[in-house]
Amino acid sequence: MTAGERPETADNSRVSPDRLRGGGGTPRWELKPHTFDTDRMYACVKARAEEAGLAQTLAALPLMMEKHRGQLRAARTLETPYAAHPLTLACHALAMGIADDDVVAAALLHDVVEDTGTSPEELPVGSRVREAVCLLSYNTYLESGGESDRERKKAIKPAYYAGIRKNPLAALVKCMDRCNNLACMADGFSEEKMASYVVETEKYVLPLLDVIGDVPEYREAAWLLRYQTVTLLETFKRLL
Repeated sequence: MTAGERPETADNSRVSPDRLRGGGGTPRWELKPHTFDTDRMYACVKARAEEAGLAQTLAALPLMMEKHRGQLRAARTLETPYAAHPLTLACHALAMGIADDDVVAAALLHDVVEDTGTSPEELPVGSRVREAVCLLSYNTYLESGGESDRERKKAIKPAYYAGIRKNPLAALVKCMDRCNNLACMADGFSEEKMASYVVETEKYVLPLLDVIGDVPEYREAAWLLRYQTVTLLETFKRLL
């Protein structure tokens, strides 16, 4: 087999995402929602926050829902309310045993500044969470100019990730964010975007796991996130 050639399966067909689709790009499989019920996740996070006294989380929940109302996750087949994404991150943190108010609140608010025009000062949280959300928001780094947002994001990507590397809270939320995006991207990204996302993840996101692993209370989460992220990456690399 030459370098870059797709491997063959047992029936000598080539491994390709196209095999999962019929004519016209119609999925051969019945696609099911790749997120959990938004209302149920909201109730779960709220109940855990009330039980643990997570004041920032309780304030962040309704603000996040209000700011993301009407927004949808990028998808080609299944429409999903955008709020399902930050709620999944919050549930992910809690499922990994991290019932930390800063972490859960930052997970809930991580896209609010970048995607809804909300200022950092409007966030009902302390300075630590506000700083992490700002570091996770590309518009913190972007300056107005003639280039498109895509071109400017590409130019400032090294600075963006360098800022996150200096903040373990931001690094943890970014890794949970990327894990969820990888899990959902097959329904929302073109093959070209998926390939570039894999490259970006290996170059910039995987090193953030070392930052997380240096924090004792995040160490187990770092192992789980590495396992989940690398598994997704290697699966997509074999299909793309």
